[in-house]
Amino acid sequence: MIAFPNAKINLGLNIINKRSDGYHNIETVFYPIPLHDVLEVVYAPVGTSDYTWHNSGLAIDAPAHENIVIKALNLVKKSHQLSPIAIQLHKVIPFGAGLGGGSADAAAMIQLLDQFFELGMTLEEQKRLAAQLGADCSFFIENKPSFATGIGDQLTPVSLSLTGYYLVLVKPNIHVSTPEAYSGVTPRTPTVGISEIIKRPVAEWREQLTNDFETSVFKKHPKIAAIKQQLYNYGAIYASMSGSGSSVFGLFEEPIEIDLDNCFVWQGRL
Repeated sequence: MIAFPNAKINLGLNIINKRSDGYHNIETVFYPIPLHDVLEVVYAPVGTSDYTWHNSGLAIDAPAHENIVIKALNLVKKSHQLSPIAIQLHKVIPFGAGLGGGSADAAAMIQLLDQFFELGMTLEEQKRLAAQLGADCSFFIENKPSFATGIGDQLTPVSLSLTGYYLVLVKPNIHVSTPEAYSGVTPRTPTVGISEIIKRPVAEWREQLTNDFETSVFKKHPKIAAIKQQLYNYGAIYASMSGSGSSVFGLFEEPIEIDLDNCFVWQGRL
């Protein structure tokens, strides 16, 4: 059985305040995009005691037992009896890009196991398990545009469609850690919330829909700031960094030809 976990972008991101547990309350909109990994589950060969693991595509610099897909498997096994399986993950979604690729893979694993073994999980059970693996992980269970608050784990569906726009996604060879991104941010309550701004025409987003991480990240990594400006130079209606970076995306009315050195570049119609 095969699934195709997809990435997401953040439309705006406001860091509201710091919590007593050390995390931050935020608001953002998660929007699914058609950039996919491939995850396959089949029965393991006879004699396998637990699972077998194989990955291809982008190199994964960690042992299998540390991968979030295996963490999802072990989490499901706490409440369900599962036979040994063979797992194949083909990585396409870049790491450390603010695109939620790992969370998407974990959510897909939960859903694959539910279908493959006919576990009969409810949607709420799937989301509850996913939430234990990452703040944005439960988003990928329903995989619909959502207004996210809290630490990104409180989700409310939004009526937003970017169908027909072309998305250009650029990921430079730069890693931005979450602590690094937060280090230069001053939490604030915005005058107008993201849930209101996204109701306005996309052409008005450029001056209104902002990502608070850009201030600190652009200072330390001017190349990321330059990519955003290049997307506007190419004619983007709206461009932004996704999440805490380092990927930057632009929304276009027509496909474009773009050439950026030492960058992962993906383009697709939404």
